[in-house]
Amino acid sequence: MDAKEEVRAKLNIEDVIGEYVELKRAGRNFKGLSPFSGEKTASFFVSPEKQIWHDFSSNRGGDVFSFVMEAEGMDFRQALEQLARKAGVDLTIYESKGSQELSRRKKRLLEAHDLAARYFQHCMIKSQTAVEYVFGARKLSKAIVTDFRIGYAPDAGNALTGFLLARGFTKQELSDAGLVNRFGGDLFRGRMAVPLMDGAGQVIGFTGRIIGEVENAPKYLNTPQTVIYDKSRHVFGLSQAKEAIRTNNYAVIVEGNLDVVSSHQVDIRQVVATAGTAMTEHHLRALKRLTSDIRLAFDGDKAGIAAAERAVTIASAIEVDISIVSMPDDAKDPDELIQRDPELWRQAITHTTPAVEWVLQQYGLRYDIKSAEGKRKFSTAAVELLQSLKDLVERDHYERLIAKTLGSSLESVQAKLQSAKAAPVKPKKVSKTATVADRSHLYEDDLLAVASLDAQSQELFTQFDISMLHGEERYKLAAHYLNSHDEPLLDTPVNLHDIDTYVKIVLLRADTRYASWSEQDRYFETARLIRQVENEQRKRRRKELVTKLREAEAAADEVSADTLREQLNKLIKEIARG
Repeated sequence: MDAKEEVRAKLNIEDVIGEYVELKRAGRNFKGLSPFSGEKTASFFVSPEKQIWHDFSSNRGGDVFSFVMEAEGMDFRQALEQLARKAGVDLTIYESKGSQELSRRKKRLLEAHDLAARYFQHCMIKSQTAVEYVFGARKLSKAIVTDFRIGYAPDAGNALTGFLLARGFTKQELSDAGLVNRFGGDLFRGRMAVPLMDGAGQVIGFTGRIIGEVENAPKYLNTPQTVIYDKSRHVFGLSQAKEAIRTNNYAVIVEGNLDVVSSHQVDIRQVVATAGTAMTEHHLRALKRLTSDIRLAFDGDKAGIAAAERAVTIASAIEVDISIVSMPDDAKDPDELIQRDPELWRQAITHTTPAVEWVLQQYGLRYDIKSAEGKRKFSTAAVELLQSLKDLVERDHYERLIAKTLGSSLESVQAKLQSAKAAPVKPKKVSKTATVADRSHLYEDDLLAVASLDAQSQELFTQFDISMLHGEERYKLAAHYLNSHDEPLLDTPVNLHDIDTYVKIVLLRADTRYASWSEQDRYFETARLIRQVENEQRKRRRKELVTKLREAEAAADEVSADTLREQLNKLIKEIARG
């Protein structure tokens, strides 16, 4: 048994999910309201027998690990560690000697940071200067200070160092933790200390905001890169914001950590920060687990525009929607706007501009588009931006916008786009523990679910081209029906263990949706859904033929055009009969 299976064996999936969703018994399963959508009728099911969950409203599903990943915005390793702590499983016994040593080091650094946060909180209470700054100048509430574990790093050379050394930590461990400077003394001195936390709320570093005026001292000081803190992956405030992000179904990214704190103070909690404008794919993927609607509140300076350009490229690759929050010109950052009037900030984040459109607007301000040179520079930058867009309809929209902005023809913009040499952006492959189906092909999941209950329904697959189905998981299950349709599918067969999660979701779908139907009704539904799959395939084929026909007509190739028209007319008649 590996670590994942031991954790799974020691936890009841209904108990874990029950901490997030109010579940009620529904036969052999449990059901409740989806935590991922605002539904009012329960369509979220948990199967203790199959150790699986499925949300019909969003078509998400998986095992206990995938649920925690979705609910907490974690990657698999973080979810495994959190559930292992809940189950009382020591993960280090499953690791190699080198991995065990790394895990031990990480555990020590986390302990050091937790103690440091406690120490800084204690120091703040004892310092009148810190209290006046945190509660007076910054106007932070006790609730927010407690929630974010804000403290004060005293202005002494070795206060924290001495505290941690007295508790058994070594100088090397404090150096590895990024808590000391190059001379071995405290890194953070005379600063408000704001902990950096991971998705589970564990302290992994600090941001220190200087209190008072100190010559040649930076206003902000951050923990350097360590084995537990990586600024290219860390999303500040995620552990405090994830519930609000799920509820509102969007996330706002700001530049400063204290912008996040100020926003949460006025109960606008769907706000997080990255390390300035240095946004990475890891940041967006962490948020994508909670929402696909990401809103950036960056400055309109060069750094802000460059960040928006990077975000557009990354967002298109991983399929999230990026928009830009614009603030009043006289507000330098969200914190200042919030101090003036929280309602202005609330309005700003709800009235956003699509990121591509915003970047094009900034190009229009940067270049003189009345001149030939300005048009060339604008179109070159704009075309490079459009190269990253995967959706053809979206790209067509912006091609027309560029042409209108420049007073040029659409054909000239398209020609420049075609000749651009920018390399296409390819999304990296990521492993998934949850099966998240494409909602446009839900009827295919229904087909596989209803057919699982009866051998007679599965026999219909012998007259069906299963290559029409989308995705490897659907194809493999359909192939099983095609070759082994002598009995209902009750559990994952040996030959489908590599898609076990998907099979179990299909079986849960069948149990909750079709088990009460008569066998005859299920047979007719299987036949109907097969016809729907076939008809959808014909519609896709029709689109392909229309595209080819337009190309043939544009090339004045009448022979090919006539053949394509004949094929198209025949297909349209088949669709009408279908």
